Amino acid sequence: MKVFITGATGFVGQEVVCQAHQNGHSLRILARDSQTPSVRELALKTKAEIHPGDVLDSRSLEGALEGAEAVIHLVGIISEVGNCTFENIHIQGTRNMAAASQRSGAKRFLHMSALGTRPGAISRYHQSKWAAEEIVRQSGLEYTIFRPSLIYGPRDHFVNLFAELSKFSPVLPIMGKGEARFQPVSVATVAEAFIRALNEPRAIRETFDLCGLETLTLPQILDTILGVTERKRWQLRIPLAIARCQAALLELVYGRILRKAPPLNRDQLIMLQEDNVGEGSKAEQLLGLGQTRFRNGIASYLKRKT
Repeated sequence: MKVFITGATGFVGQEVVCQAHQNGHSLRILARDSQTPSVRELALKTKAEIHPGDVLDSRSLEGALEGAEAVIHLVGIISEVGNCTFENIHIQGTRNMAAASQRSGAKRFLHMSALGTRPGAISRYHQSKWAAEEIVRQSGLEYTIFRPSLIYGPRDHFVNLFAELSKFSPVLPIMGKGEARFQPVSVATVAEAFIRALNEPRAIRETFDLCGLETLTLPQILDTILGVTERKRWQLRIPLAIARCQAALLELVYGRILRKAPPLNRDQLIMLQEDNVGEGSKAEQLLGLGQTRFRNGIASYLKRKT
């Protein structure tokens, strides 16, 4: 199958591209800068065509999907910088990709959303993800929507962040009470879901939660990271009022001065206080997904770094 993939060089995107290649699909990937080493290396490794373009520029998508039978739309952000806002990337970017799919005749559309996405969500991130889902549902395309929980893997920016922090810091911060529950899922399982859904008619016009085997609070996640890395560190709970001030300062310094995504923002604080759990059995049963326990999954890459 000829598959067009956005967000191909991201954390999840690289795994999706590699699994799609391993399963015999012919690939074309969208890249804002087709000459960057990461793009060229991925294309060479997976024999993928490169189409220079941007989901925010509908003109750059002209002809991009020619001959494609399916689209896997993975582009997303967790922090805003410049014109890369939640509204632009998640909503307008999805609108542009759905329109390009309609014009090209690529009827199959697999969309990356997030667990916790719902009408009336508190965080702007989830609000924009819900709006994007609605665009996909109303597009007339043969869609499948995936909502993963916290995704971990060798290149993640969550488990690896705390593992690196624990190398030199005697404490690991927990924003708020740390009572919210998560179901961490491996990037390999998330990618597997996308690839298996491509040829599964029963997945059409369905929305799936993608969840790991365990339900864990943030302190339990940190305990697991520390156990794997064989370190002992204190966990310091930071009151939300203080955390919000810290996040606001980071947004100012990184967003307006450094022009980079801050390591923490106020929207993320909202999501860290909410349960991030779902019902993953529907996807597991229909798509036959492989799963591993969280400790075993992170040990496969953290132990190589310690």
